Amino acid sequence: MKKPTTRNAWAWIPSLYFAEGLPYVFVMTVSVIMYKRLDISNTDIALYTSWLYLPWVIKPIWSPIVDNLRTKRFWIISMQLLVGGGLAGVAFTLPMANFFQYSLAFLWLMAFSSATHDIAADGFYMLGLSKHDQAFFVGIRNTFYRFAMLAGQGPLVILAGHMESIAENTSWAWSITFFIFAALFAAFCLWHLFILPYPTSDVKREHQSIKEIMGEFVETFTSFFKKEGIGVALVFILVFRLGEAQLVKLASPFLLDDLAEGGLALTTSNIGFVYGTAGIIALTLGGILGGIAVSRHGIKTWLWPMVLAMNLPNLVYVFLAFVQTQNLGIITASVVVEQFGYGFGFTAYMLFMIYLSEGKHKTAHYALCTGFMALGMMLPGMISGWIQELIGYQYFFVWVMICTIPGFIIINFLKIDPKFGTKEA
Repeated sequence: MKKPTTRNAWAWIPSLYFAEGLPYVFVMTVSVIMYKRLDISNTDIALYTSWLYLPWVIKPIWSPIVDNLRTKRFWIISMQLLVGGGLAGVAFTLPMANFFQYSLAFLWLMAFSSATHDIAADGFYMLGLSKHDQAFFVGIRNTFYRFAMLAGQGPLVILAGHMESIAENTSWAWSITFFIFAALFAAFCLWHLFILPYPTSDVKREHQSIKEIMGEFVETFTSFFKKEGIGVALVFILVFRLGEAQLVKLASPFLLDDLAEGGLALTTSNIGFVYGTAGIIALTLGGILGGIAVSRHGIKTWLWPMVLAMNLPNLVYVFLAFVQTQNLGIITASVVVEQFGYGFGFTAYMLFMIYLSEGKHKTAHYALCTGFMALGMMLPGMISGWIQELIGYQYFFVWVMICTIPGFIIINFLKIDPKFGTKEA
């Protein structure tokens, strides 16, 4: 039977990018909520879950391997199978005595598989679609990736909250929830096994030797660091989210912690609604508005407003920490303000990385930028839990505001084409 080289893109683009977004949410967000509910300290949660960023930090290093060994289709199916296995592994280990160490090992497997899946899926997207369809479906793929973020932090966390109520045992509740996640990924794997096309250009590059592959990699890598103003640009990528990198690790623990410990004592289901549903919707709307704004006037015009939008709304957590309100409406509104500002301001950050990547190796250079972006999230996140437990939530969020200052300073030294991002450009 002849293998189809093309298929209706609507049959696989939405599911592929939904499957791409979910593991990242599980590893970076759901794991934090889960460990908090299982009474792991903030210091350990922040330190060990921040280490899970590492596969995305070093992703550019092994992307040539994915690009040259086997097919993109093979990597997609294999990585979805490994993600499903990782989810099942977490589910099996949660009821055990040493669940923290064992579940972290499976989350590492998921993180590595997810980062590899990202490389393969983005490459397959370009191989499996015509130039016209690539342009048409770029918005569709981004939308379904965001749907995955919404589903992972919203309904699936709410489901875990309901399981806690039904099972009356937090470990078993989260174990059942992760088994459901694993079954979902088994379905994704089977669906894509049969529905993904077999593009004629999706072949392993047997004509290239290891020496040639490494030579190309070294040339691509060194040309990135020869770009004009690369030093200032990398400092910007690393420090722009210095405050946000610490805030994002402690936001959910703060909302879940008891009042006596400085938190707001929300339930798991509350978190799923406040942070994972209302917050993600606000984040998405902020990103859309940011894109529209930049397309009209360029990134340089909007840089300062977007930096302000990214950082000043973090003040809502200072407010919540000192007031400790129990009003769910006020808490939700505060998170919505912060997430909307984050989505709007993050547009400038992403576009700057695209601007920095322009040139011969734009795809590889953008991957390097995202690696530095992940490093900028990983390192501050690792110590954020220790800082919070040392000074308490109130002064921790004040510290987060202080950490936004380097971002305001470094943007004054960036050199950006005023027209970049506009329709004319």
